[in-house]
Amino acid sequence: MSALEFAILPVTAFAQNCTLIWSPLNKRGAIVDPGGDLERIEAEIDRRGIILEKILITHGHIDHAGGAAALAQRRGVPIEGPHEEDLFWIQGMPQQSKQFGFPHAEAFEPSRWLHDGDTVTVGGETLDVIHCPGHTPGHVCFYHAPSQLALVGDVLFQQSIGRTDFPKGNHQQLIHSIREKLFPLGDDVRFVPGHGPMSTFGDERMDNPFVADGQR
Repeated sequence: MSALEFAILPVTAFAQNCTLIWSPLNKRGAIVDPGGDLERIEAEIDRRGIILEKILITHGHIDHAGGAAALAQRRGVPIEGPHEEDLFWIQGMPQQSKQFGFPHAEAFEPSRWLHDGDTVTVGGETLDVIHCPGHTPGHVCFYHAPSQLALVGDVLFQQSIGRTDFPKGNHQQLIHSIREKLFPLGDDVRFVPGHGPMSTFGDERMDNPFVADGQR
Protein backbone atom coordinates (compact mmCIF):
# COMPACT_ATOMS: atom_id res chain seq x y z
CA MET A 1 0.00 0.00 0.00
CA SER A 2 1.16 3.52 -0.71
CA ALA A 3 0.42 6.95 0.64
CA LEU A 4 -2.61 8.73 -0.71
CA GLU A 5 -2.17 12.22 -2.08
CA PHE A 6 -4.75 14.88 -1.34
CA ALA A 7 -5.79 18.43 -2.08
CA ILE A 8 -8.08 20.52 0.14
CA LEU A 9 -10.61 22.74 -1.63
CA PRO A 10 -12.55 25.12 0.63
CA VAL A 11 -16.05 25.41 -0.85
CA THR A 12 -19.28 27.29 -0.17
CA ALA A 13 -19.76 30.38 1.97
CA PHE A 14 -18.97 28.17 4.98
CA ALA A 15 -15.39 27.51 3.70
CA GLN A 16 -15.91 23.77 4.09
CA ASN A 17 -12.86 21.60 3.41
CA CYS A 18 -13.84 19.45 0.46
CA THR A 19 -10.95 17.03 -0.10
CA LEU A 20 -9.78 15.31 -3.26
CA ILE A 21 -7.84 12.13 -2.47
CA TRP A 22 -6.11 9.84 -4.96
CA SER A 23 -3.49 7.17 -5.46
CA PRO A 24 -0.35 8.51 -7.14
CA LEU A 25 0.14 5.09 -8.70
CA ASN A 26 -2.97 5.11 -10.89
CA LYS A 27 -4.49 8.60 -10.50
CA ARG A 28 -7.78 7.07 -9.36
CA GLY A 29 -9.47 8.99 -6.58
CA ALA A 30 -12.50 10.16 -4.66
CA ILE A 31 -13.95 13.47 -3.58
CA VAL A 32 -14.85 13.79 0.09
CA ASP A 33 -17.70 16.14 1.08
CA PRO A 34 -18.49 18.09 -2.12
CA GLY A 35 -20.70 20.68 -0.44
CA GLY A 36 -20.94 22.99 -3.44
CA ASP A 37 -18.93 25.01 -5.97
CA LEU A 38 -18.91 22.00 -8.28
CA GLU A 39 -17.29 23.86 -11.17
CA ARG A 40 -14.24 24.50 -8.99
CA ILE A 41 -14.19 20.90 -7.75
CA GLU A 42 -14.47 19.45 -11.25
CA ALA A 43 -11.81 21.81 -12.57
CA GLU A 44 -9.40 20.56 -9.90
CA ILE A 45 -10.21 16.92 -10.68
CA ASP A 46 -9.55 17.52 -14.37
CA ARG A 47 -6.46 19.70 -13.82
CA ARG A 48 -4.81 16.91 -11.84
CA GLY A 49 -5.94 14.22 -14.28
CA ILE A 50 -7.77 12.25 -11.60
CA ILE A 51 -10.12 9.43 -12.60
CA LEU A 52 -12.99 9.93 -10.15
CA GLU A 53 -14.22 6.63 -8.73
CA LYS A 54 -16.68 7.75 -6.07
CA ILE A 55 -17.93 10.41 -3.68
CA LEU A 56 -17.46 9.95 0.07
CA ILE A 57 -19.69 11.77 2.56
CA THR A 58 -18.89 12.25 6.25
CA HIS A 59 -22.33 13.58 7.25
CA GLY A 60 -25.52 15.04 5.91
CA HIS A 61 -25.10 18.78 6.45
CA ILE A 62 -25.49 20.86 3.32
CA ASP A 63 -22.01 22.39 3.31
CA HIS A 64 -20.61 18.83 3.18
CA ALA A 65 -23.16 17.03 1.02
CA GLY A 66 -25.08 19.70 -0.90
CA GLY A 67 -23.31 19.02 -4.20
CA ALA A 68 -23.19 15.24 -3.93
CA ALA A 69 -26.31 14.38 -5.94
CA ALA A 70 -25.41 16.69 -8.83
CA LEU A 71 -21.77 15.63 -8.93
CA ALA A 72 -22.67 11.93 -8.84
CA GLN A 73 -25.01 12.44 -11.78
CA ARG A 74 -22.54 14.53 -13.77
CA ARG A 75 -19.64 12.15 -13.25
CA GLY A 76 -21.55 8.86 -13.15
CA VAL A 77 -20.06 7.77 -9.83
CA PRO A 78 -21.56 6.27 -6.66
CA ILE A 79 -21.95 7.99 -3.31
CA GLU A 80 -20.73 6.14 -0.21
CA GLY A 81 -21.62 7.36 3.28
CA PRO A 82 -22.62 8.55 5.68
CA HIS A 83 -24.25 6.23 8.25
CA GLU A 84 -28.02 5.93 7.75
CA GLU A 85 -28.69 7.78 11.01
CA ASP A 86 -28.12 10.90 8.89
CA LEU A 87 -30.90 9.98 6.44
CA PHE A 88 -33.15 12.72 7.82
CA TRP A 89 -30.49 15.34 7.04
CA ILE A 90 -30.04 14.05 3.49
CA GLN A 91 -33.77 13.84 2.85
CA GLY A 92 -34.02 17.44 4.04
CA MET A 93 -31.34 18.73 1.66
CA PRO A 94 -33.76 21.01 -0.28
CA GLN A 95 -34.98 22.52 2.99
CA GLN A 96 -31.40 22.94 4.22
CA SER A 97 -30.51 24.84 1.06
CA LYS A 98 -33.32 27.32 1.68
CA GLN A 99 -32.58 27.65 5.38
CA PHE A 100 -28.89 28.42 4.90
CA GLY A 101 -29.15 30.42 1.69
CA PHE A 102 -27.46 27.82 -0.52
CA PRO A 103 -28.29 27.05 -4.16
CA HIS A 104 -30.95 24.36 -4.45
CA ALA A 105 -29.57 20.97 -3.41
CA GLU A 106 -31.18 17.65 -4.22
CA ALA A 107 -31.81 14.90 -1.71
CA PHE A 108 -30.15 11.59 -2.54
CA GLU A 109 -29.76 8.04 -1.32
CA PRO A 110 -26.16 6.84 -1.13
CA SER A 111 -25.22 3.78 -3.11
CA ARG A 112 -23.90 2.47 0.19
CA TRP A 113 -24.51 3.44 3.79
CA LEU A 114 -21.41 3.07 5.96
CA HIS A 115 -20.99 1.57 9.41
CA ASP A 116 -18.29 1.39 12.05
CA GLY A 117 -15.64 -1.09 10.95
CA ASP A 118 -16.47 -0.90 7.25
CA THR A 119 -13.82 -0.05 4.68
CA VAL A 120 -13.91 1.96 1.47
CA THR A 121 -11.45 1.72 -1.40
CA VAL A 122 -9.94 4.60 -3.33
CA GLY A 123 -7.48 3.95 -6.13
CA GLY A 124 -6.89 0.44 -4.79
CA GLU A 125 -6.12 1.80 -1.31
CA THR A 126 -8.25 0.87 1.72
CA LEU A 127 -9.59 3.41 4.20
CA ASP A 128 -11.21 2.46 7.49
CA VAL A 129 -14.66 3.82 8.30
CA ILE A 130 -15.16 5.05 11.86
CA HIS A 131 -18.67 5.95 13.03
CA CYS A 132 -18.25 9.10 15.14
CA PRO A 133 -21.67 10.35 16.25
CA GLY A 134 -22.16 13.56 18.20
CA HIS A 135 -22.15 16.40 15.67
CA THR A 136 -24.73 14.39 13.75
CA PRO A 137 -25.90 10.87 14.64
CA GLY A 138 -24.65 9.34 11.38
CA HIS A 139 -21.27 11.08 11.08
CA VAL A 140 -18.40 8.91 9.82
CA CYS A 141 -14.68 9.55 9.52
CA PHE A 142 -12.22 8.01 7.06
CA TYR A 143 -8.73 6.83 8.03
CA HIS A 144 -5.90 5.69 5.76
CA ALA A 145 -3.32 4.03 7.98
CA PRO A 146 -0.37 3.95 5.53
CA SER A 147 -0.69 7.73 5.08
CA GLN A 148 -1.40 8.39 8.77
CA LEU A 149 -4.23 10.57 7.45
CA ALA A 150 -7.79 10.97 8.72
CA LEU A 151 -10.68 12.92 7.24
CA VAL A 152 -12.85 13.81 10.19
CA GLY A 153 -15.54 16.17 8.89
CA ASP A 154 -17.02 18.26 11.69
CA VAL A 155 -16.08 16.00 14.60
CA LEU A 156 -12.79 17.68 15.51
CA PHE A 157 -11.02 20.91 14.53
CA GLN A 158 -7.74 22.55 15.38
CA GLN A 159 -8.37 23.80 18.94
CA SER A 160 -12.11 23.13 18.76
CA ILE A 161 -14.79 20.47 18.30
CA GLY A 162 -18.00 20.15 16.31
CA ARG A 163 -21.24 21.80 17.28
CA THR A 164 -23.82 19.64 19.02
CA ASP A 165 -26.80 22.01 19.06
CA PHE A 166 -28.29 20.71 15.80
CA PRO A 167 -31.12 18.13 15.83
CA LYS A 168 -29.90 14.82 17.27
CA GLY A 169 -26.54 16.29 18.22
CA ASN A 170 -25.04 14.95 21.44
CA HIS A 171 -22.08 16.54 23.24
CA GLN A 172 -21.14 13.47 25.30
CA GLN A 173 -21.25 11.27 22.20
CA LEU A 174 -18.97 13.70 20.40
CA ILE A 175 -16.40 13.73 23.20
CA HIS A 176 -16.50 9.93 23.30
CA SER A 177 -16.04 9.71 19.53
CA ILE A 178 -12.94 11.91 19.67
CA ARG A 179 -11.29 10.41 22.73
CA GLU A 180 -12.19 6.75 22.27
CA LYS A 181 -12.25 6.38 18.48
CA LEU A 182 -9.97 9.02 16.93
CA PHE A 183 -7.20 9.68 19.46
CA PRO A 184 -6.30 5.97 19.80
CA LEU A 185 -5.30 6.00 16.10
CA GLY A 186 -2.10 7.72 17.21
CA ASP A 187 -0.61 11.10 18.04
CA ASP A 188 1.17 11.36 14.67
CA VAL A 189 -2.02 11.05 12.62
CA ARG A 190 -2.73 14.19 10.62
CA PHE A 191 -6.35 15.07 10.09
CA VAL A 192 -8.32 17.18 7.64
CA PRO A 193 -11.17 18.86 9.54
CA GLY A 194 -14.39 20.06 7.97
CA HIS A 195 -13.27 23.67 8.37
CA GLY A 196 -9.98 25.41 9.07
CA PRO A 197 -6.37 24.20 9.11
CA MET A 198 -5.09 20.65 9.50
CA SER A 199 -3.72 19.41 12.80
CA THR A 200 -2.64 16.15 14.43
CA PHE A 201 -4.39 14.09 17.07
CA GLY A 202 -1.34 14.51 19.29
CA ASP A 203 -1.53 18.28 19.14
CA GLU A 204 -5.24 18.23 20.01
CA ARG A 205 -4.69 15.73 22.83
CA MET A 206 -2.12 18.13 24.25
CA ASP A 207 -3.99 21.42 24.30
CA ASN A 208 -7.42 21.37 22.66
CA PRO A 209 -9.54 23.12 25.33
CA PHE A 210 -12.42 20.67 24.84
CA VAL A 211 -10.77 17.26 24.58
CA ALA A 212 -7.15 17.54 25.75
CA ASP A 213 -5.97 14.88 28.20
CA GLY A 214 -6.01 17.44 31.00
CA GLN A 215 -9.72 18.11 30.43
CA ARG A 216 -10.80 14.62 31.48
